[in-house]
Amino acid sequence: MNEDSQMILQETEEQMQNAIKHLEREFQKIHAGKASPQMLEGVKVDYYGVMTPIEQTANINTPDPRQIIVHPWDKSMIPVLEKAILAANLGFTPKNEGEILRISVPPLTEERRRDLVKKAKAEAEDTKISIRNTRRSGNDMAKDLEKEGTPEDEVKRLQDKIQELTDKYIKEVDELFEKKDKDIMTV
Repeated sequence: MNEDSQMILQETEEQMQNAIKHLEREFQKIHAGKASPQMLEGVKVDYYGVMTPIEQTANINTPDPRQIIVHPWDKSMIPVLEKAILAANLGFTPKNEGEILRISVPPLTEERRRDLVKKAKAEAEDTKISIRNTRRSGNDMAKDLEKEGTPEDEVKRLQDKIQELTDKYIKEVDELFEKKDKDIMTV
């Protein structure tokens, strides 16, 4: 394979890996009833006039699977943190205990579990679409190489490699979804 073909193949694989990484981040946000510090990711706090991610204003940990403890570095921030968590509409209410906020994560109902599986499935489908779009753009770049004078059999080999990558990453998406589905549906 010539240098241009290698470059197209590497770029295509990199974009597909990024799609997988994005899916993994999205799956972390879909909690399966077990408390985790990632549940508060994306919550912004008015930290002395600057909207700041909550993890930059407090220690967040999970002493057990049913609760999250938010320990602010500045005790005067507790009411602000409490309001920010409520405003984020995450489905749970923090309890102010003076020096910390304790959040109890309610167990999921069967209906809520099914909704989370649907959400996970939609994320997996979006990732598959992204991977297929990457395949298409890789194949388009391969066709452009052919127009520039690269031998037809070289272009065909490149397209076959791109298809192999696509199959590999689509399979990985399916495996990640199965794992997340099992995680969500396990009581």
